[in-house]
Amino acid sequence: MNHEMNAPVPQPISQAPAARWQSAKEWLRQNLKGDIVIWIIVALLSLASMLIVYSATGTLAYQRGGGYPESFLFKHAFYTGIGLLVMWGVHRINYTYFSRLSRAALLISIPLLILVKVTGVTINGATRWLAIPGTGLTFQPADFARLALIANLAAMLAKRQRVQYDWQIFGKMILWVGIICFFIALTSTSTAVLLGFSCFLMLYIGRVPGKYLAVMVVSIGLAGATGLIAGQRLDTAMGRIERFIKQDEYQAKQGFIAIANGGTLGQGLGNSHQRNYLTQAYSDFIYAIIIEEYGIIGGVIIMILYAVLLVRGVQNINETNRAFGGLLSAGLTLSIGLQAFTNMAVAVGIFPVTGQPLPLLSMGGTSVLFTCISLGIVLSVSRGDIEETNL
Repeated sequence: MNHEMNAPVPQPISQAPAARWQSAKEWLRQNLKGDIVIWIIVALLSLASMLIVYSATGTLAYQRGGGYPESFLFKHAFYTGIGLLVMWGVHRINYTYFSRLSRAALLISIPLLILVKVTGVTINGATRWLAIPGTGLTFQPADFARLALIANLAAMLAKRQRVQYDWQIFGKMILWVGIICFFIALTSTSTAVLLGFSCFLMLYIGRVPGKYLAVMVVSIGLAGATGLIAGQRLDTAMGRIERFIKQDEYQAKQGFIAIANGGTLGQGLGNSHQRNYLTQAYSDFIYAIIIEEYGIIGGVIIMILYAVLLVRGVQNINETNRAFGGLLSAGLTLSIGLQAFTNMAVAVGIFPVTGQPLPLLSMGGTSVLFTCISLGIVLSVSRGDIEETNL
């Protein structure tokens, strides 16, 4: 009888799902802090990338000895999983620490950029990667340098929000931007241009006077042009611009056909025909494959996701109490957004071919990792529960 009295009272079956849902909500609240909209967008883009990469790599698998597309899917899923795990870890770090680390990271990035010019690994005609000894893996120092420069520029701008600008203060900013853009332009023109534009927008948001902004434009232009001339991409860049003007770019034509095939609703998952002709269907022209398989509606949905991500990241300027946090979040989000819209603009014929991947969607390794690090920092800023520090 005592056993009967002490026996637990079973919950009604109708309450069990509700209890599990509350438990899941509590777990998410405890472990996924920051802007929930950004978390949702990252989850949606990551899931979509699995479907798109699986479809886009079918021809690539065949070209590499009749392999299975699943092998590329598993590789992409592995890198994406690692990236999301790193993003989760970074978003739990007080973002103010990145102000202190940014100068050291910037100093480290310069020899890495020089090293890639001297001993870099060439892939698809571009030498932008460094091999990681003993692993068989490669990474792009430009991704690391971009993150370091944006963080350092945000720190410099934050310290001078209440100080009148002069040429000495501004000179330090322009020097770092010019140096990094120069070294990146040696091997990747489009990356240098996008980074320079991101820095310009950061200075504008940071209320730098107009006369300094004009000097910034000229300086970045000179640094980038010098790096382009001294580097390895001058002939490639000029050729792409010429073919863009003449509408004679093979990849672009195949992308246009893919978009035309997609129509409004698309051909359906795995039914892309142009993946057989686009050599970068899984990377540079993945947006064309998205439209071919999911139609204009699918393409617009992807564009909206990036637009919302951009808006949410920039809005941190108004929602954080720290100038550094707002500028850091805006700079990183602008960098990701500009890269995304450049990729999409290339696919639809607005820009010449650039070789920029679509963040979180294109198949990649370290590009996915550094995108996730950037978004982790943005989420850290959006948490809004940092300790008071002297920045």
